Amino acid sequence: MNRIPTKPEILDWIANNPTLTAKRDIAKAFGIKGAARIDLKRILKELAEEGHLEKRKKTYQDPDRLPPVSVLMVSGPDDDGDLFARPMEWHGTGVEPRVFVIPRAADPALGAGDRILARLTLVKADDHHYEARLIRRIGTNPARVLGVFRKSAEGGRILPVNKGNHNEWSVASDATGGAKDGELVEAEQAGPKTRIGLQRARVVERLGNPGAPKAVSLIAIHEHNIPDTFPDAVVAEADAQKPMGLKGRTDLRDMPLITIDPWDARDHDDACYAHADDDPKNKGGHVIWVAIADVAAAVTPGSELDREAKKRGNSTYFPDRVVPMLPDRLSGDLCSLHEGVPRACIAVRMQIDAQGQKIAHDFHRGLMQSPASLNYEEVQAAIDGTPNDRTAPLLEPVLRPLYAAYAALLEARNLRQPLELDLPERQIVLSEDGVVSSVNFKDRLDAHKLIEEFMVLANVAAAETLVAKKSALLFRNHEEPAPEKLESLREVAQAAGLNLAKGQVLKTAHLNRLLSQAQDSDDAELINLSTLRSMTQAYYGPVNFGHFGLALKNYAHFTSPIRRYADLIVHRALIAAHGWGKDGLRADDAEALEKTGTHISDTERRSMAAERDTTDRYLAAYLSERVGDEMEGRIAGIAKFGIFVKLDDSGADGLVPMRAIGAEYFHFDRETNTLLGSDTGLTISIGQRATVRLAEATPVTGGITLDLLSLDGKSLPKGRGGPAGRSPRRKAVKSKRRNDKTKRKVSRTR
Repeated sequence: MNRIPTKPEILDWIANNPTLTAKRDIAKAFGIKGAARIDLKRILKELAEEGHLEKRKKTYQDPDRLPPVSVLMVSGPDDDGDLFARPMEWHGTGVEPRVFVIPRAADPALGAGDRILARLTLVKADDHHYEARLIRRIGTNPARVLGVFRKSAEGGRILPVNKGNHNEWSVASDATGGAKDGELVEAEQAGPKTRIGLQRARVVERLGNPGAPKAVSLIAIHEHNIPDTFPDAVVAEADAQKPMGLKGRTDLRDMPLITIDPWDARDHDDACYAHADDDPKNKGGHVIWVAIADVAAAVTPGSELDREAKKRGNSTYFPDRVVPMLPDRLSGDLCSLHEGVPRACIAVRMQIDAQGQKIAHDFHRGLMQSPASLNYEEVQAAIDGTPNDRTAPLLEPVLRPLYAAYAALLEARNLRQPLELDLPERQIVLSEDGVVSSVNFKDRLDAHKLIEEFMVLANVAAAETLVAKKSALLFRNHEEPAPEKLESLREVAQAAGLNLAKGQVLKTAHLNRLLSQAQDSDDAELINLSTLRSMTQAYYGPVNFGHFGLALKNYAHFTSPIRRYADLIVHRALIAAHGWGKDGLRADDAEALEKTGTHISDTERRSMAAERDTTDRYLAAYLSERVGDEMEGRIAGIAKFGIFVKLDDSGADGLVPMRAIGAEYFHFDRETNTLLGSDTGLTISIGQRATVRLAEATPVTGGITLDLLSLDGKSLPKGRGGPAGRSPRRKAVKSKRRNDKTKRKVSRTR
């Protein structure tokens, strides 16, 4: 065909050929060549602008049509016994299509929750849009719930432990799995989903007493589907590992590479050493060595260990336990850089000048033997003048040169201006029986910062080396804030009397200037939190977009392969790029890096959510003995259902429900992120000081409910609208909002 196809012809082709929707595929199908491709490009653009097509990367598809072969989720039979399904992916702007499944005699029986691959036919029917013929069943994925079982004569009910889920589930007498009243259980949906009444469930696992201290992290592990047991084949592979020898490695055993970690660290995956550079061309400079455990030598591509490590993506840390990425035989033993034993490593030697700028680096696959495994506190104490028996012999030959190199790196850091957020890290301290004994805020010592700077420099060196060698790798990307989030931050700053300039390319230096303005003021915590919330999430990917927060162009994770799969990928890339052995990055793994990066970014967020939920539950347990007490805090968030207050002494976040705020109707203004009282005109905004009373703390869900007593030291005014949450004066609120917006616009244009 030489003529340009019509729009309907193009749409029909895309619908019938969902895997051949790139512009070149369409051009080839219709025989379009040369300059005629320009006309095709114009028509495709028009179809996209008209909403008929959606461009994804380099392909087009009709967003309001399902592909002829689609993955569906069976939603169960209706009252007439007819089977229906819905698409697992729907990108259209209209109503999600309903699919009628037509079974054949030879097809397996299908039920609610089954996922199927089916061939679709577009139809015009009153109650469905497509008819489907089964190609194959992919598997079942019934909804699951974690909750407390309450026994009854008919069986029982399950009360979910997720504080955002208030829907109970019913359990038949033959589906309790022997669960006892008050036990923590995991259950799955039993039978089709119902529109009226409680959903039915069957208990699949009993997890014991929900009030037991160790149940807190166990709840998070199950709730977020974090794998916490290793398959037998993985454990067998780990147990079969032997310590690495010197063959094919640089001998670094005489170098005093020390590890500096938290006092309770079980694994040590990084060690460091520094000395003054003896190169006369680099006067005042330093040489820094960073050695990292050579996990790639033990976890080889395609092995059972590799598959399980990739599945987990990373280790997950709780106050009472660690769910490791690798079995303990590796993470706590053979791959850990323990004191006094030879360990395989990949080391980078870095030269920096007197101002802390890196001028050269090179990598080595070596064998090291650490003379000491130290913790942050004892290292800092030694530098501050009180060494102990372990640090005293190392003070002059090892520790002081480390701090001298760190001082130079600080000069380079100040010039680079990475984001300088000041957000204290909470530390939950547990007693021997697992009960929260205290909630503290961790000290930020120079020893912590020293290790951070050394690790950042080593990560940069790894990324730069692989970029120079044109090797595939996973970058650690952190893109600049979205414009709308930046505007929200600017409004918060203006409300606090501070300034974040507009009309320029945003740099971390601009945000640091804002943070510096707020330092030591009542708004310091608010500005730090608001700046953090304006940031995008960091992620892993094979394409380099730089690291905004660190103000670095090339950045990859290299320094923690025991606990992060991304670092293991970078180690393999370095092995392949240097020709160090057959355990480097394989071609097929390199081609799959985008998919791998997406997966491990997801597992990282899963772990963060699990760790956050566990912290919330421990804090609720800690505060449950103080119900009725008055506490001080600051408003940290506002939503249409209430306000969140961060408590000063514990850092816990509690919710003041809308019904518990004063005795008037409050309107949520999404634009300004404030609440506005209908009678009094009281404005509640983020950052205000608040006195609250602890109304409820529920350890099982982590929920903390508060009553608001005063704002900025003043009691709440009494409204004229009767009971809290009800007021006839909503029109007055809208009128005031219009007036306020007009005033804001006028003030901004003067």
